[in-house]
Amino acid sequence: MKERINEQLKSCKELRLVGDNVEMGIYSYEEAINIANTLELDLVEVSSTSNPPVCKVIDYQKFLYQKKKKEKEIKNKTHISELKELRFGPQIGEHDLSVKVNQAKKFLLENNRVKVSIIFSGREITHLDLGKNTLNKFISEISDICDIEVPVKLEGKRLTVTFKPKKKK
Repeated sequence: MKERINEQLKSCKELRLVGDNVEMGIYSYEEAINIANTLELDLVEVSSTSNPPVCKVIDYQKFLYQKKKKEKEIKNKTHISELKELRFGPQIGEHDLSVKVNQAKKFLLENNRVKVSIIFSGREITHLDLGKNTLNKFISEISDICDIEVPVKLEGKRLTVTFKPKKKK
């Protein structure tokens, strides 16, 4: 949204004036622009939806700088959740599984979602119970910091489950 400044506000008969060095109140356009000129500042529209429009007596460049700074701060605070995937086979060793659990915990603590896939190769698919046992072991170690978003399901030769971090209270 582009703010109207100084002469762009001529169409307004009355303005609500706010600012640091200004007595707040409703002024005519001529009075408001005279106040801004005597202070060597700009008349900047802050809220056009209110009746009468709210204007602030401030240096316009400073106003733009502060606005850009606020937008950047808001952008830095937002975190876009990514989907991280961990893959391993049903015959994974105990230590390797604990490494994968630690990776998943790290991802979840960074507020990312985690998809765990157990990939069956060749005839391993006939031993589906081995994969399910491994996955249940994984789920039991990680369940304290996350919730299951998508339950366990078999997709071709992959057994998958998706986790999401628990909501912070």
